[in-house]
Amino acid sequence: MSERFGERVRAALHARGPLCVGIDPHAALLAAWGLTDDAQGVREFGLRTVEAASGRVGIVKPQVSFFERFGSQGIAALEDVLTAARAAGLLVIADAKRGDIGSTMDDYARAWLTPGSPLEADALTVNPFLGVGALDGAFALAADHGKGLFVLAATSNPEAETLQRSVNPSGDTVSASVIAEVTARNVQSSPAGEWGSFGFVIGATVDWERAGISAFTPAAPILAPGFGAQGATPADLRARFGAMSDAVIASESRSLLSAGPVDLAEAITARAAEYLEVAGV
Repeated sequence: MSERFGERVRAALHARGPLCVGIDPHAALLAAWGLTDDAQGVREFGLRTVEAASGRVGIVKPQVSFFERFGSQGIAALEDVLTAARAAGLLVIADAKRGDIGSTMDDYARAWLTPGSPLEADALTVNPFLGVGALDGAFALAADHGKGLFVLAATSNPEAETLQRSVNPSGDTVSASVIAEVTARNVQSSPAGEWGSFGFVIGATVDWERAGISAFTPAAPILAPGFGAQGATPADLRARFGAMSDAVIASESRSLLSAGPVDLAEAITARAAEYLEVAGV
């Protein structure tokens, strides 16, 4: 088995700081970069972003939907971007938010987390709202291969509040219950003192008290969208995440990618330095 994902993330955050570069080739960004709105355009966009991120951050996060919209050619482009990113030594989180039951979920996990798969990534975002137990096959496969999962727990989009902040008969919110169930799996699979490999998606603008969530043990990586264009800044990192701030992966995309291909590397360097200062790395 490969080194556990939780410890690989821990090392990446220690070495490079919290910034994660999202690879989100929106049509408008493709146009701004002078690229065509097709599979070749998203391929070029992704490869240029990987090149700019390499050696400046430890983690990138391709958003799968922007490649999927071009069908098989778009998926082939994504395969090239994933391969290039991992070859550059970057940890790759495939932001696909997969979620299903039984063998269907198991095969989603195999597609993204099997070593040597065309779509191999280091971790996958997954949706637990068919029940955390429906992800058990994915948890097992990830653990077997030293991969990770990021389970949607408390997102900042307003549409999520009705579901995620709902309270169950025990008095816990759905978000808190998801975190508790996944944390129990980290307890079972993580050696003492190591980070869990099953992390969480918790929006950077989420009010933890309102969401009914609190710090958890063992620590596990927190993928935090909402930094940059969505309003959170590096200075907010410790205030928003408190005792868990050292485990946060601060995902930014538009705020960096809007710099364009010529200035992207410089933008990443400058932003990464801001996070490093806050994190004290």
